[in-house]
Amino acid sequence: MMSVLLVALGGAVGAVARYKLSGLVLHHLPGLFPWPTFTVNILGCLAMGVLAGLAVREEWFLGPVRLLLFTGILGGFTTFSAFGLEAFYLLQRREVALALAYVGGSVVLGLAALWGGFSVVPHRPPG
Repeated sequence: MMSVLLVALGGAVGAVARYKLSGLVLHHLPGLFPWPTFTVNILGCLAMGVLAGLAVREEWFLGPVRLLLFTGILGGFTTFSAFGLEAFYLLQRREVALALAYVGGSVVLGLAALWGGFSVVPHRPPG
């Protein structure tokens, strides 16, 4: 039960941080490009890289702290950071074909699934 509470607490912190940062970025960089999501994803990957480096190379963070930071806070901030870390580990293990399949498949199939899900919602008649 403690694990669930740590993830929930971290998720709330991460989601609020994403919301606030996205609003700040949108205020300073309006336009057609989705700067808020782009910024959150890149910063999330940077944070994931630093924290993963500390966890692996310096042996920081016990299980509960990892749950709070990685699954909770960063998961609430952006799951793109977990996606990036998984692709990075595949590349680090020299599983290039698998990494390309994972990245390409995630993007292409994710967009296809989104399109499919959007398409099944009936159109409302105008008026």
